[in-house]
Amino acid sequence: MEILWVLIALVMLGFVLLPFLRRRRGAVGLVSPDHPDAADPANYGFVREEELDIRMPGPDQDLLDVLDVVQRSQDYRAAQQLLAGTETEGERRWQRVQAFAGAASLELAQRPGGVGEAPGGQWLRVWRAEAPKDAGGAAVQAEFLVQQAWRTATPGTDEFRIIMEEARSACGDAALLSPGDPVPYIVELSVARGLGYSRKDFEQLWLKILDRDPAHMGAHLAALHYWCEKWHGSRELAYSFAEAAAARAPQGSLLAAMPLFAVFEHLPEVTLVSSFWQSEVVTKAMHGALHAVHSARADDPMLAHARHLLVFFLVRGERWAEAMSQLIQVDGHVGALPWTLSQDPAAEFAVYRALAVAGYEANGGSPASLPH
Repeated sequence: MEILWVLIALVMLGFVLLPFLRRRRGAVGLVSPDHPDAADPANYGFVREEELDIRMPGPDQDLLDVLDVVQRSQDYRAAQQLLAGTETEGERRWQRVQAFAGAASLELAQRPGGVGEAPGGQWLRVWRAEAPKDAGGAAVQAEFLVQQAWRTATPGTDEFRIIMEEARSACGDAALLSPGDPVPYIVELSVARGLGYSRKDFEQLWLKILDRDPAHMGAHLAALHYWCEKWHGSRELAYSFAEAAAARAPQGSLLAAMPLFAVFEHLPEVTLVSSFWQSEVVTKAMHGALHAVHSARADDPMLAHARHLLVFFLVRGERWAEAMSQLIQVDGHVGALPWTLSQDPAAEFAVYRALAVAGYEANGGSPASLPH
C-alpha cells in the first residue's frame, strides 16, 4: 500500500512540474550551469544570483546611499533628511519608510543585544528620542512595529496583539505630525489586517487614504490583503476591490494591474493543469497589467512591482519573449512579490529567470533578437 501512495505522489508531482519542463515543440528544462546545453542568463547582461539586491523591487540610489550611511554610522540624520525631502504625494515616501523600518528590523533580528552589547537598529530609537516631533521618524517607527509583529510573533497571540496595538498608537502619532500624509494610514492597513478590524472600521480607515491620495498603488496593495480570502474577505470581495480600482485608474496609473495581484493572492495551492495559466481570468488580468506597465511613467516607483509579478505569470504561461522583456527592466533587484515570499528571494527569481531564458532560446530567441 505504501508503494502505491509513493507512485501516486510521484504522478502528482509530475503533473505539477510538467508545465515548467515542457513546451509545445520540445522540452524546456533546467540543467547545471556548466552543462553544454545550458542557457546562460549572463549572455543577456543579467546580474549574477549572488549579486541580486533583495532589499527593494527596483533602483532608488538615494535610498541605497542613505541606508549605507545610516547602517555604517548608526546616525539617523541622513534618513531624517531624505524623508523630509520626499514629497508626501505619490509612492516613493511609502517605499522609503518601509525600507528604513525593514533595515532597523533586520538589524535587530541579527543583533538582538545582550550583556554589554547594544541591540541592532539603535539609530531608530535614538531618532525617536532626539526628534519626537519628526514626522518621518514617527512613520518609520510605526512601520517598524508592524514588521516586528509579523516577523517575531504569531497572529492571534497576545504578543502579536500587544505589538500591533503599539503600532496602532504609533500610526496615530505619525498621522498627527503630518496631517496630509497618507503613509501613517497605509501603515495602519496592516494593523487592521492583523487585529481584524471590522469592515466598517476598515472602510473608514480606507476613506482617510482616498482623501489624501486616491490613486496610491501601494495603499491599494496593502488594502487588498484585508479583502482576501485568507484574511477577512473572500475571493469575490478581493476581485471586486481590485477590479473597481482598475476601472477608476487614471491614465498612466498602475492600478490597472490590481486584478493580477488579486489573482496571485488566490492561486490554488497546487495547479495540476498548465491550462490554468492560459485561463480567461489569468489572461485578462495579465493583459491589464501589461497595459498598465506599458502606459506607466518610466519613473513610477511601483512599476517594478508590477513587472516582477508579470515575470512570474508570463513564465508560468510559457510566454517567454514577454517574460524576457520584463526581466531586462527589473533584473538586479528582487525585493518584490512573488520572490519575497521565498526563504531565498534571489534563488527563486534566478530559477524563473533561467526558465525564461531557456524557453526564449528554445523558441529561436537570442541576445541579439531581444529588444532593449
